[in-house]
Amino acid sequence: MSDVLFQIGARPVTAAELLLVLALAALVLLVAVAIGLWRAARGRAAEADDQAMRAEGLEQRVAELVRAQSEASGRMQTLAEILGGRQAELARVVTERLDTVSHRLGEGMVNSTRATTESLSQLHERIAVVDAAQARLAELSTHMVSLKDVLANKQSRGAFGQGRMEAIVTDSLPKDAYAFQYTLSNGKRPDCAIFLPGDPRPLLVDAKFPLESITAFRDAKTDEFRQAAASQLRQDIQKHVSDIADRYFLPGETQETALMFVPSESVYADLHEHFDDLVQKAFRRRVLIVSPSLLMLAIQVVQSIVKDARMREAAEQIRTEVGKLMEDVYRLRDRALNLQKHFAQSSDDVGQVLISADKVAKRGARIEALDLDESEPATADLPLQPPLKLGAAE
Repeated sequence: MSDVLFQIGARPVTAAELLLVLALAALVLLVAVAIGLWRAARGRAAEADDQAMRAEGLEQRVAELVRAQSEASGRMQTLAEILGGRQAELARVVTERLDTVSHRLGEGMVNSTRATTESLSQLHERIAVVDAAQARLAELSTHMVSLKDVLANKQSRGAFGQGRMEAIVTDSLPKDAYAFQYTLSNGKRPDCAIFLPGDPRPLLVDAKFPLESITAFRDAKTDEFRQAAASQLRQDIQKHVSDIADRYFLPGETQETALMFVPSESVYADLHEHFDDLVQKAFRRRVLIVSPSLLMLAIQVVQSIVKDARMREAAEQIRTEVGKLMEDVYRLRDRALNLQKHFAQSSDDVGQVLISADKVAKRGARIEALDLDESEPATADLPLQPPLKLGAAE
């Protein structure tokens, strides 16, 4: 055993050492195999535990899945019941809404029918009104045609202007301030004579305005006809102004100014717009061309003059009456002073009487206060009122 088998470097290796090394190596190998077996067993045990845990977890998950499935089926059943109830409620609500809508639709149809019927009745009424208005328009057209015929006739047109002028005058002036168809000393008869206060000379108004020329001037289609109508209108107006000035201006009998009445505002506007020189020439001849509005203004001025004159005429009478009224006032004042004196004297007399009555009452009270009979108690003093301060006390 002690034989050297080989030599490692300088050290010899014997068989015993070699066996020992081999034994140690075998032991290490056995230990390693045992460790490996132990580790493998441990791994198998861990794997078995892991598999058991996995199986247990799987069972738990299966149980949870079963529980979740049961809960889900319960929830689904509950949801189905809820959905069924909601569906029934929805069906009921929809039915009620449909009934309500149907009712409202029926009422709306009834109201719409009623409103349509009322509208149709109102429409029939308005159509009847329109028919009546149309009939009135037809009647008015007839009147306009008749008015046109009146204006076409010279005498009827003169009566129309005369009527408008008379209406304006009679509505504003008293009856003694005007006269229609007044006769002058030369035998001429103007359409109206207006009498001013304090002046015997009347203001004359002529209402016979020539409308043929102004109508022809308006209806002229060409410049040639328009110039011819304008020339004829100038001649007619100048002749009419000359006739008024020659017939109605009488020195000392009539006013130095006369009025030529135009019964239309539009005609008066056309004269001022296209024939202003004629208006100025008439003014220089002391003939004023007036429209209905200007005649109303002139009549109002005359009315103010008449009213002022009548007030001046009544001023003296008013002054006399005021003087008498002042005398009555002074007389009333004197009598009031005398009555005041009588009242003051009566007040003094009443004061003296009250003072005497108080004295008599005091003396009577003193007499009653005397003890004349012991069986009878003395009467209490009478309450005395202070004397009325009307006059001087004694």
